[in-house]
Amino acid sequence: MDNLVKVHGGGGYDSDFSDDEGPGESSEKGLKRKREEEILQKPFQKGRHSKVAHRSLHSNELDREEARNRRAHLISMNAFERHKKFVGDYILYYGGQMADLKRSRANDKTDVDVLRENHRFLWRDEDEDDMTWEKELAKKYYDKLFKEYCIADLSRYKENKFGFRWRTENEVVSGKGQFQCGNKRCEKQEGLKSWEVNFAYVEHSEKRNALVKLRICPECSFKLNYHHKRKEVKAKKITKRLSENQEPPQKKKKKKTKRSSSHSKKHKHKRHRDRPTSSSSSEESQDSDKDSEAGDEREGQSEADHWRGPAPAVDEKSREEEFDDYFEDMFL
Repeated sequence: MDNLVKVHGGGGYDSDFSDDEGPGESSEKGLKRKREEEILQKPFQKGRHSKVAHRSLHSNELDREEARNRRAHLISMNAFERHKKFVGDYILYYGGQMADLKRSRANDKTDVDVLRENHRFLWRDEDEDDMTWEKELAKKYYDKLFKEYCIADLSRYKENKFGFRWRTENEVVSGKGQFQCGNKRCEKQEGLKSWEVNFAYVEHSEKRNALVKLRICPECSFKLNYHHKRKEVKAKKITKRLSENQEPPQKKKKKKTKRSSSHSKKHKHKRHRDRPTSSSSSEESQDSDKDSEAGDEREGQSEADHWRGPAPAVDEKSREEEFDDYFEDMFL
C-alpha cells in the first residue's frame, strides 16, 4: 500500500490514518486546515513555499539589495563626488582619459575678481545706469568703505606715482590712517600732518580727479612732497561766539554817548545865553555846567545802558557743539 510507512527499528508497518478513519476523512481534514490557514494569514504575510525557490528569484533579490546599497551610497555623496564617480565609471566601461573630460577653468571668476573688475574709486550717478549684478556687488562693497581719510601707497614716490584707497571698518577701529600714519607700510603715531591731494587717476579708460585727505608722518610727508609741495591742512582758530555778539553793542554805546554829550553841550550854550554876563555868575555857571555835564554824561550812559535793548544773551554751547570743538583738531 502507498500509505504504509516503514518504521525504522521494527519490522511492522504504520499507516497515516487509523483503522477507523478512511481516506475521505483525511482529505476533509486537510481542506479544513488549509481554510483555517488562509483565514489566519495576514495581508502582508508571504505565502509558504512548498517548493525550492527558482534561481531567477534569488538573483532578483540580490539585484534589489545591491540597488538599495548603491542608492544609499550615492545619496551620502555630494554633487562633486557623484560627478567624479560617474566620470570614473564612464572611463572604466568605455575607455578614455581623465584629461579629455576636464573642464577649462580659464573663465572662472571669484567674488574678488568681480570686485576688481567693477570697482570704482568714486561712484557717480552716471555709473549707476545699467546696473548688472557685478556692478551691484561692487557698489555694495563701496558703500561699506569709510571715505574721510585715505590709505596711501608711497612705494613709487620717486616716479611721482601714488596709490590711494578708502579705509575699511577694521582700519577705522584700529585708527589706521587717522591716529596712525596713512602709509600702508608705516605705523608711526607721532607728528602726523594732514594733506590735501588732488588725486588724478584713470579708471575704465576714463581720466578722473578726486580731492582726497591724507594723514601721514613727517618721513612719509617728505615722500609725498618729493616732486612738488602739497597743500597742508591746519587747524583753524575758533573765535568765541560771545565776543562776536558783544562787539556790536559796544559800537552802539559809543554812538549813544556821543549823542548825549552833544545834547549836553547844546543845553550849555542855551544856559550861557539866558544868564547875565557877570564874572561871578559866569564862574558859578561854569562850575554848574561842569557838574551838569558830568551828571548828564553819567545819566546818558546809564540811560544808554538801560535803553539800548535787552541784555545780551550768552549762548551756551550744546553738548554736540562742545564735542565738535573737541574733535575738530583730531579730524584734520
